[in-house]
Amino acid sequence: MDPSEYDLMYRVETRHWWYRGMEAITRATLERWCGASAPLTILDAGCGTGAAMSNFLTDYGLVTGVDIEPLALAYCQKRGLTRLTCASVLDLPFASATFDLIASFDVLYERAVADDLAALREFARVLAPGGRVLLRLPAYDWLRGAHDKVVHTRKRYTIKEVAHLLAQSGFTLEHISFANMFLFPFAVLKRLSDRLTPVATGHSDLSLKVGPFNRVLQKILASEAPLVAGSGLPFGLSVVAVGRR
Repeated sequence: MDPSEYDLMYRVETRHWWYRGMEAITRATLERWCGASAPLTILDAGCGTGAAMSNFLTDYGLVTGVDIEPLALAYCQKRGLTRLTCASVLDLPFASATFDLIASFDVLYERAVADDLAALREFARVLAPGGRVLLRLPAYDWLRGAHDKVVHTRKRYTIKEVAHLLAQSGFTLEHISFANMFLFPFAVLKRLSDRLTPVATGHSDLSLKVGPFNRVLQKILASEAPLVAGSGLPFGLSVVAVGRR
């Protein structure tokens, strides 16, 4: 992604409605599928500026972060994180069967990951037998917008595509769901509006100012947590999946 986005992420990740709502969804998914196995040896594959590592992944075990971008790891260090490695998810510098859980949040869709299937096969290699991968990916290629240009989106996914990738890379699909369904209509309207009246902001959707609505939007997104982790949602802005090695 554009280098300026790392600074923006670092500044807003701990309070922005999208990150806080997705944290609630991720916690619910981890509790259902991995909670009984904690403490785990965890890899945050594409850890970015480290908010997931410091905010909630450490509640489930010992976390190591890996990212290809040195600037992202520098922000991780600002958070006091030390278990960090600079590497690509396509070539992880870890021995086989090292981790119990790999969490990868909005990483495999980026242009820097030229082959998502190869990355998932690398995840399978470093996972111990019975280990799990937790993925979150943006949904629907037709929802591309200015945000995707800034964050260097290579592809957005459907549930069928994610399930197929997991199967091809040797995982048994345990759970899959869309997320961010309740706010989906508003996102579609924004994308359509952007196409009709494009504005070259040079920033992702994180730069949008929502002011006092931040807390409301967070609660709306977080309210999906039991549904995403349970029966699943039929559509949304993200795909969340759990696969077992």
